[in-house]
This record gives sequence, C-alpha cells and structure tokens, in this order.
Amino acid sequence: MTGKSYGVIHRLMQGLASSRFGAWYFSLTQQHLDALFHGISGRTSATTFLAGLPVVMVTTRGAKTGKARTVPLLYIQGDDTPDEFAVVGTNFGQSRIPAWHGNLTAHPEARCTFEGVTKPYLAHAANEDEYARYWRLAEETYLGFPKYRQRIADRRQIPIMVMRLAEDATAPA
Repeated sequence: MTGKSYGVIHRLMQGLASSRFGAWYFSLTQQHLDALFHGISGRTSATTFLAGLPVVMVTTRGAKTGKARTVPLLYIQGDDTPDEFAVVGTNFGQSRIPAWHGNLTAHPEARCTFEGVTKPYLAHAANEDEYARYWRLAEETYLGFPKYRQRIADRRQIPIMVMRLAEDATAPA
C-alpha cells in the first residue's frame, strides 16, 4: 500500500474529496454510496472504484446502544503487516471525532470485511510509534489526510485506531 501512485481520475476525485466543499459533501453522502456499492458488488466500494482508495467495511457495537453499526472506512496498511491495519479518524476534516471511534473505544471487537471476506479484529488506540508510522502511511495513501489535519489542527488531534486480526474474538454480528 505504501507509496501508491494514482491515475488522473483517481487524483482528481481525491482532490475533490479533500477540498472543503468536497469533504462536506462526501461526509454526508459517501458512507451511503459506499454501503450501496458494496451491497451491490459485495467486494468493493464507490470510494475504491472512483478514487482508488482502500476501503474496509467495519462493524462495531454502538457505544451507547450496543447495536451493530457498519461503516465503510478508508484503511491504512503497511506491506509488512498483513494481519494489521489502521483507520484514521479525520471525519473528513470536521471538528468532531467520528462516532465509529467512540464505538471502537467502548467495544474494541469488530468484524471487518475486505473484498467480501469478513474476519474478527480487535482495536486499540495507536501508541506513539504506531501513530507516527500509520500517519506517514496515511499521507502516502490519500492526499486528503494532510489537508484534513491542517484544517482541524487547532481543534483536536486525529485519532488512529490499530486493528489486529483476532481469530478467537467475539465481534458484533
């Protein structure tokens, strides 16, 4: 995943999505588009198709309700960690931390679906070394991450959750 180069269309879509207007628009629509696209294809998302970005469907348990919640998230993965990846809580550069972060903090068990294959994972907040590593990989993966960080730097730190494969974990159905 590191150092990926994108085609013209993918770069244009990433540029649009990371602009203030694009981030606002996609914060309202992208989750629904990705879920719909994933529901139809079963293996990919609109974000992957249009912008070339890696997306995982993450099912968590709601922090307050306990109900299963599924959300498509851009994920970051190093070439040397096939059983681990990270999700970055930029929330499209908005000042609020995304709800999925609270859900994973309260209930770290999750089911993650990559290209039609679902497995259990356990989440934890990135430690200092993991944070630096995954932030570097995030910047190499999506050109919007540095823009989002700049927009919200004076309001909050961007959380990064590390997801590790947990074969014996119980996760929301």
